Amino acid sequence: MEIEKIYKENGAYLHGHFLLSSGNHSEYYLQSAKVLENPALAGELASQLAGVIKDAGISYDSVCSPALGGILAGYELAKQAGKRFIFTERVEKIMSLRRGFEVKKGEKFVICEDIITTGGSALESAKIIESLGGEVVAFAALANRGFCAVANLGNSRHESCKLPFDKPLFTLGNFSFEIYEPNSCPLCKNGSVAIKPGSRGN
Repeated sequence: MEIEKIYKENGAYLHGHFLLSSGNHSEYYLQSAKVLENPALAGELASQLAGVIKDAGISYDSVCSPALGGILAGYELAKQAGKRFIFTERVEKIMSLRRGFEVKKGEKFVICEDIITTGGSALESAKIIESLGGEVVAFAALANRGFCAVANLGNSRHESCKLPFDKPLFTLGNFSFEIYEPNSCPLCKNGSVAIKPGSRGN
């Protein structure tokens, strides 16, 4: 499956001026919710991702995703792989594990996102799992924004990637487009105002 084609066909490859969760700006945004709103397609993508992880010989017990964006992708991955699923969420801007979720000592996790940019949120989730005695064995996402090295794709790692060097990342494809710091954003310099995805109909 060609992930870029799927995002474009489902109106999930947005063009404009966007404020990313990292605080940086971009001319493009991947709105995974538009892809995952189709349960059959979500299951098909997750099945393929589960197969990539299985083919790599990764053994794991559970899947954990950071809310909100990673929940559907992570749940579908867990469903297709026959694993348990939990999620972390921010409470007053601090990533936390709530809702009665527990982590067993030595329990092996894959941290799953919809899209990996620098991997900041995924890393926060991983740290929580590890602090509770779990073991993070890999990271996964439907797609990678091109900054982190993907084990099954062989692309290079950018210095802005926050994921650990010793844990593999698996995705279904790479998207490569520029992101800008706010003080050097050419879109801002042209008078455009960045909007946060999810607002103003996006």
